[in-house]
Amino acid sequence: MIRSLLIASCLTLATTGALAQDTAATPAATATPATEAAAGEAAPAVDAPAAAPAVAAVAVPAAPVGDAARGKQLTYTCQGCHGVTGYKNAYPNYHVPKIGGQSPQYLVNALNEYQQGKRKHPTMQAQAESFSAQDIADIAAFLSGLK
Repeated sequence: MIRSLLIASCLTLATTGALAQDTAATPAATATPATEAAAGEAAPAVDAPAAAPAVAAVAVPAAPVGDAARGKQLTYTCQGCHGVTGYKNAYPNYHVPKIGGQSPQYLVNALNEYQQGKRKHPTMQAQAESFSAQDIADIAAFLSGLK
């Protein structure tokens, strides 16, 4: 949801900027035969149609592709809680979610939300803050392949 809003706002800004540039360039670009003759230039025989305004292309960064082998190395510490039989932590006693076999997008979203503070769990927030976008993609690639 946030990415789609970000993309929409970037496209809006790019379009607005392109229109502003076109508007600023319009007085200089619209010369009449009289002004061209006054400047010493030959008047064109046929008026050429105005060029369409250029739309600025906004490069959207592609999501990193996960490497499951690297993800396996990065998830070593995850086993301390998420690898416990029955998915219960010893102290304090609480249920730990199963992460093996989850969809990659769910795992990416969850880790990003811990990084942003949208999900509240001190240990997970500390873990997620240390990961880059590539690390998260690698972790998601490995964990989603587990049964």
